[in-house]
Amino acid sequence: MQISRADLADFVYFMAISRHRSFRRAALELGVTPSALSHAMTALETRRGVRLLNRTTRSVTLTAAGEDLHAMIEGPLERITQASATLDRFRDAPAGRVRINLLEDAVPLLLDPVMPRFVDRYPEVTIDISVSNRMVDVIAEGFDAGIRYGGTVPEDMVARRLSPEIRWMAAAAPAYLERFGTPSHPLDLQDHRCIGIRLGNDHLYKWEFERDGQSIEVATPGPLTVNESHAALGFGRAGVGIIYGAEPILRADLASGALVPVLPEWTSMGEGFHVYYPGRRQVPTALRLLIDLIREVRPLGL
Repeated sequence: MQISRADLADFVYFMAISRHRSFRRAALELGVTPSALSHAMTALETRRGVRLLNRTTRSVTLTAAGEDLHAMIEGPLERITQASATLDRFRDAPAGRVRINLLEDAVPLLLDPVMPRFVDRYPEVTIDISVSNRMVDVIAEGFDAGIRYGGTVPEDMVARRLSPEIRWMAAAAPAYLERFGTPSHPLDLQDHRCIGIRLGNDHLYKWEFERDGQSIEVATPGPLTVNESHAALGFGRAGVGIIYGAEPILRADLASGALVPVLPEWTSMGEGFHVYYPGRRQVPTALRLLIDLIREVRPLGL
């Protein structure tokens, strides 16, 4: 039996389902609906007269025939994908689609300054952006890449720096400090109302401070805990408590006086933003163009 065009298209769908073990996640990667994937796999199995997938309401696994098919076509399809990406480099107008998962802080600090120029320069490139502070497996979730602070990048990924180190600091509204006083040492924060930070791995973050070679971590008490910066900023401006964050995120409120530095001599330097992606795949054209432009514009310096 000869291979058909329908087989080739369905093989691409099959490989995505094999990677993710999920119709929903594979559909996200491919930009189609789970229903379309299900119909395509049913049609492939019917044409070939063999079952490739074991499907339940909770999981998708490969049959023995599916495992054999995966082993035989994985290499050839990967080479076809690489060849297609190579051809894109010779187009007059680069094209392509890329899905990126990034944390909230990266939107105003990295993408807002870059995207107006990007969409003008590459009108045929599509960037699908998902914003989440939750740590996700970008490959399992169907993303091509992620953007996180350097210290949280998975070790098995290729990472490229997009910004220099970033200063972290505490701040509060003047009204809060007038009411409750100003701490003079990081340990004084234990007697204050602080807006706690829940990290993407669901752990509570201990605020970090450094001065003259001395480092202190403080488990801050307080009435509220948040997992994203805009909520912390709002509560800080409202005088709910002292907040802690990346200085570039706090900068506008510090400049306007809505917030004032707390313990300004005690700050901490943290790793900057990094983009990361699996090393075993060729970097998609759209992702390469975005990385290059961020490094060209240097919204935070580099």
